[in-house]
Amino acid sequence: MMPLTLANIGEENIILKVGGNQEIKKHLEDMGFVAGGNITVISTIGGNLIVNVKESRVAISREMACKIMV
Repeated sequence: MMPLTLANIGEENIILKVGGNQEIKKHLEDMGFVAGGNITVISTIGGNLIVNVKESRVAISREMACKIMV
């Protein structure tokens, strides 16, 4: 298990765990980041990530990406 920030670009991963306090978890789950879901890192820009999750592209900060374990 590793944080999403260490995942390779273009490689499909499975979300194993979403960390953080209850508010952060809820926010990430509302965007589609749920345990068992597939996620692919599309690119990184200035430490922030663009990911493909649930058939959508989403930009998340490095801080948020550290809370998603794959």
